[in-house]
Amino acid sequence: MAKDKRLVIGIDFGTGSSKGVLARLNGKVIATSEKPHRTSMPKPGHVEHDADEVWWADFLAITADLLHKATGPVVGITTSGIGPCSVFTDGDGKPLRPAILYGVDTRASKEVAELTDKLGTEALIERCGNVLTSQSQGPKFLWTVRNEPWVWEKTKYFFMAQSYVAFKLTGAYVLDHLSASMFDPMYSPKTQDWIPEWCEMVAPGLQLPELKYSNEIAGYITAQGAALTGLPEGIPVGVGTTDAFSEALSVGVKDPGDVMLMYGSTIVANLVASQFMAHPNLWAITGLYRDTFALAGGLSASGALTTWLKDISGGTEYAVLSEEASDVAPGSNGLLALPYFAGERTPISDPRARGVIAGLTLSTSRGELYRALLEATAYGTRHLLEAIKEAGGEGKRFVAVGGGTKGGLWTQIMSDVCGIEQVLPKLAIGASYGDALISAQNVGEADESTSWMKVSAHVQPDPENKGLYDDFFGKYLELYPATKDVAHFLADHQLAD
Repeated sequence: MAKDKRLVIGIDFGTGSSKGVLARLNGKVIATSEKPHRTSMPKPGHVEHDADEVWWADFLAITADLLHKATGPVVGITTSGIGPCSVFTDGDGKPLRPAILYGVDTRASKEVAELTDKLGTEALIERCGNVLTSQSQGPKFLWTVRNEPWVWEKTKYFFMAQSYVAFKLTGAYVLDHLSASMFDPMYSPKTQDWIPEWCEMVAPGLQLPELKYSNEIAGYITAQGAALTGLPEGIPVGVGTTDAFSEALSVGVKDPGDVMLMYGSTIVANLVASQFMAHPNLWAITGLYRDTFALAGGLSASGALTTWLKDISGGTEYAVLSEEASDVAPGSNGLLALPYFAGERTPISDPRARGVIAGLTLSTSRGELYRALLEATAYGTRHLLEAIKEAGGEGKRFVAVGGGTKGGLWTQIMSDVCGIEQVLPKLAIGASYGDALISAQNVGEADESTSWMKVSAHVQPDPENKGLYDDFFGKYLELYPATKDVAHFLADHQLAD
């Protein structure tokens, strides 16, 4: 076969849709595919995906679409997905309940508090690099043990989206180190291994997956996997990883000091580091590759705020909302918002935090509201970046990715508020493109130094807006503690059975 005809596939499972890409081994994109899906919220604080109806069904549909568009043989495939999240299965890999999602799912607040008291904050940071939050999966395991014992009695395995697909394709029960490092208090980034006694505490009797790095091979497609999917039997399936970090790889964020800012339903900031660093309000994570680390954080709601305003304003197109907001001066005519509409993950950890819009008047316009929400996410990101700096991390190069980079308004606000230059990639396909790069590594046609990223543009901060945004950011930091007690009172009513 001609070498330049060989293809790799990357597929990513997001919160609201799954996306796939078909690429040559040099990174040239042949085709893309996308499938929207439903995220279930059966009650306040519970956010779920059906592993078969969402992850596996999307995988089958996207794979079939990409194979139909293939111009050569497919030689490798890798997937990624939202995380951390967990679906519990029996010994055959059959899901026993819907998957429990990442930090937006806050059902285990009681278990977070209890385990923190039992294990101690200092011990958690020393062994795991993190305190327990709604992002932690260990407390959600314990919640399941206590609240759904009929599920736990039958549970043998747990999976994230990428590991679930890998199991169905290969029969291998594996998880990448990076994703495992978000399963606090079950894993230690320092030792890069499970913590057996803490695993047993939150997940008694559970069989733990084999740990591999994200650019390693989980296994090879079995005859059964080939029959189910149409993929060639025997091709390698990458271990894969959590979506934000595969997306970082897709745009060349791989060297110490590189920071990816992912604009999506949530905003995630990921700093690549050469050494382990920890902060009580951030995520200390094992890196994609062996002997690498990351320090990261994420807001609970970002793009989701714009969706909320779009929906309650009668489904107005984003382009219209953005145009209206562009006509509003920085500071949104005296509006200041907290973006905590889904609680908050970092740099504060408070699932009972709630959104606030201060400064409303009878003359407040829709465009002012829209801009205020975009500015709120930028203030939250600045707060996050300052926490990373406090931990000893220094961002030297900022690469912006995700659907929110389109149009230019949001990225300009972010640069102005945070005082940073952002690089915009020419191809902003997303995590699936990083998955494809990992697949190319797995067949020996790329390595850890390889980047497929090409620069499209740079976003420079406007110095004229610095003073105003510095003042607004100072008040932003004051607004949360000033409204915290009221927010918690209201949240308790919302969460009451």
